[in-house]
Amino acid sequence: MAEPGAGPVAEQGAGPGAGPTGPTGADLGALRDHLGRLGRVVVAFSGGADSAFLAAVATETLGSESVVCATAVSPSLAPEELADCRALAGEWGLRWVEVPTDELADPAYAVNDGSRCRHCKSSLMDALAPVAATAFAGGPATVVLGVNVDDLGDHRPGQEAAAERGAVFPLVEAGFTKDEVRSASRRLGLRTWDKPAAACLASRVPYGTPVTLGTLRSVAVAESGLRALGFDRLRVRHYGDTARIEVPLEDLGTVVVRRAEVSAAVHAAGYRYVTLDLDGLRSGNLNQALDGADRSTADLVGVTTGGAR
Repeated sequence: MAEPGAGPVAEQGAGPGAGPTGPTGADLGALRDHLGRLGRVVVAFSGGADSAFLAAVATETLGSESVVCATAVSPSLAPEELADCRALAGEWGLRWVEVPTDELADPAYAVNDGSRCRHCKSSLMDALAPVAATAFAGGPATVVLGVNVDDLGDHRPGQEAAAERGAVFPLVEAGFTKDEVRSASRRLGLRTWDKPAAACLASRVPYGTPVTLGTLRSVAVAESGLRALGFDRLRVRHYGDTARIEVPLEDLGTVVVRRAEVSAAVHAAGYRYVTLDLDGLRSGNLNQALDGADRSTADLVGVTTGGAR
C-alpha cells in the first residue's frame, strides 16, 4: 500500500468550489460535493484517464484517510497498466492496494459472450466489497467507478452489474464526458490527461472465442512489443493464430515502413500471421458483432444516474 500523501491535485485558476469546467456542463464543484456526501470511497483504479482523475479528486477532496484506490490485478490487466498504477500511487500519495481477481475461473466469463463484462464487474465487486467494508475506521465505504457520460452509449453490461451491487458513478453525476475528464485533468496538472485509452485485454478477443490465460498472454506480449517500438495507441485483436493490428489512421504508414520490426514483435507473441486493419483504431469495435438485444443500454442510464444519488 502506498503511503498517504498531500494529494496530486494542483489546480490552476480555480478553487475547491469551481463551477463548470467546459461546454457540456461538467462541474468539478459538483463532483467534489458528491464525493463529500459519500464520505468514504473505494475507487476502482485502473490507471486510465477516468479512474485516475476520480482518484485524484477524491483524495484531494476527502483526504487519503477516507479514500482507498484499489487496482484489480488479473491476466486481463496489461502489465504496463499495473506498473503505471503503482507509479501514480507513489507520485500522487494515493492510499493504494492491489486486489487480485480471478474472473477466468468463472466459466460464464471465459465463454466470452455478450455478457462477459457483466461477469468481470461482478468479480471486481466481489473483490472490492471486503475492502469497502473493512478499510476505514469510520465504517463501510462506497465503491466508485470512473464511468463517464460517454460510456453510457456503448455496450457496457458491466456498468449495470456494478450499479446493481451498489457501485456509484460520480463522473456521470457531475456530467463529465471523456473530453471533459481530459480537460479537467489537464487543468489539475494530472499527467494522465492525455493517456491513451486501454481497455482490458479480454476486449481484444472476439465474442464467441473463449478467453484463456494463453490468449491474454499472447495479446499482452504483442502489445508490449509494439509499445516498445513507440506505438502507444493500438489494439492487437486476437483471431487464433492471426493478429489484427489497429493503430490510428495517421500511424498506418509508419507501421508499413517499420513492417519488419512490427512483424517480429507480433510473431514473438506466438502469432503466425500479422495483419493490419486499414480502418484504423476503433475502440470497442468488436461490439458491432452483437445484436440489438445484447447492445441495449436503454435501462442503464437510469440505473447509473439513479443509483449514484
